[in-house]
Amino acid sequence: MTISVVVPTWNEEVELPETLRRLRAVPEVKEIIVSDAGSIDQTVQLAREAHARIVVGSRSRGGQLRRGAEVATGEVVWFVHADTWVPLPAGRAILEALRDPSVVGGACFKEFRDPPWLTQGSAWRCDFRMRWFQFAYGDQGIFVRRPILQQIGGVADVPLMEEFQLCSDLRLRGKLALAQTTLTTSARRFRQRGLWRTYLRMGWINLRYHFGARPTDLLRHYERE
Repeated sequence: MTISVVVPTWNEEVELPETLRRLRAVPEVKEIIVSDAGSIDQTVQLAREAHARIVVGSRSRGGQLRRGAEVATGEVVWFVHADTWVPLPAGRAILEALRDPSVVGGACFKEFRDPPWLTQGSAWRCDFRMRWFQFAYGDQGIFVRRPILQQIGGVADVPLMEEFQLCSDLRLRGKLALAQTTLTTSARRFRQRGLWRTYLRMGWINLRYHFGARPTDLLRHYERE
């Protein structure tokens, strides 16, 4: 099987080059699609220089993933954040997880690379969420069989909480699994907003979502400083 990677971007000129370099090194990756939301920095130019395929549209996390997946040609679609680094064996680990025909998709383990102490308990939390709730966060590198993604109608075009909707839709088609590989992602959100403030905000948004709040309403709270 081959893998198409979709990277959503919006003004990611600092983080994107290293992310793309590492993705290019993964043998199983057939193509990289950068789904941009109108960046005004050098993001698109850097993606073009890295020979990524580029699609452009409005700023919407779910919409960006959806547009990228719609042009993907690989048998597996892998969603990777612009500030997330993948290790060389990641592609092989994903395909190994998909050897079970009942597995329709999944995600990877995740650690923070800066500062590293934020990773304490990260592997346990990733395993707990997947084992008991069949759920993963977007920065865990969610992957899915492309035919299954087409069957569920693609990624929902929502501005926030797209991974919740995607995992919910995929659970109706089969099992989700954790690939035995660890991605490292930036802790910039924690540095910008503060550790406890960020966790409290994320927890409040998740709670409101599960009680029926609309993603458009939650986005305003998520982006509020």
